[in-house]
Amino acid sequence: MVIGSVQTPRMANLTQRVITGTILVIIIVTSIMWNPYSFIILLLAIDLLGLLEFYSLFDSYTSSPGNIAGAILSLSILATVILLTSHLSDWRVLLINIPFAFGLFILELYLKARYPFHNLAFIFLGIICITAPLCFFTAIAFLPFRTGNYHHRLVLGYFFILWAGDTGAYFIGKYFGKRKLFERISPKKTWAGSLGGTACALLVACLNFYFFSTMNAMDWMGMALIIVVAGTFGDLVKSLMKRSLGLKDSGTILPGHGGMLDRFDTLLSSAPFVFCYLILSGNA
Repeated sequence: MVIGSVQTPRMANLTQRVITGTILVIIIVTSIMWNPYSFIILLLAIDLLGLLEFYSLFDSYTSSPGNIAGAILSLSILATVILLTSHLSDWRVLLINIPFAFGLFILELYLKARYPFHNLAFIFLGIICITAPLCFFTAIAFLPFRTGNYHHRLVLGYFFILWAGDTGAYFIGKYFGKRKLFERISPKKTWAGSLGGTACALLVACLNFYFFSTMNAMDWMGMALIIVVAGTFGDLVKSLMKRSLGLKDSGTILPGHGGMLDRFDTLLSSAPFVFCYLILSGNA
């Protein structure tokens, strides 16, 4: 009876995690494969939900009007980058963001907040941590830049590697992990989980090369290593942030997974580095 009472919550959490993960995978894969517009809507949704979740973590430092203004600037930045990378506009469309950014400073003149530059610091930090990486991910989807065409296979391959790494790290670490990777920050992360996640990511990278003829095998594997390494450090930084705030999860929007930042932290931390790798390796 004791064993059953201990295992039941764990099994319920795992079931909840699997159901939520399956629904999320279906939504993401469908959005990527349907057409460029559904992919763009997906990115805008991730950006907005992730940014508002980030601001809610620091609600004692930010103000509601400032958060809304920050969200508008964020969506403007991402939308203009999409227009640029898809060849729907030239670089001058980015200039739209200048008055929006300056407007945040003007807004603080009228909010009469006690610490106005605390507000501004967290508003822009959210944009740097969430919107900027999604801009890089958008650019990856439209490589090479000379064509401006949307390449859903590259985006799908990216997510497949990301999911394989996360899933492998979770299950291998859960059942075989003993030596802690960074116990002070994340007690559940283990070396076994990290190495297992890397092996799964590399395996899927090889499968991507076989099924998606968008890049050579070495580039797929290079992407996988970057995703795993950058994703691991990104997850540790997120854990550091949550520990400093006394939180277990960044949110509750995804049952069994936590919040948007909990689920998309690997994507956000790895996208800028993957973009740089693809550019330097001649895939632009």
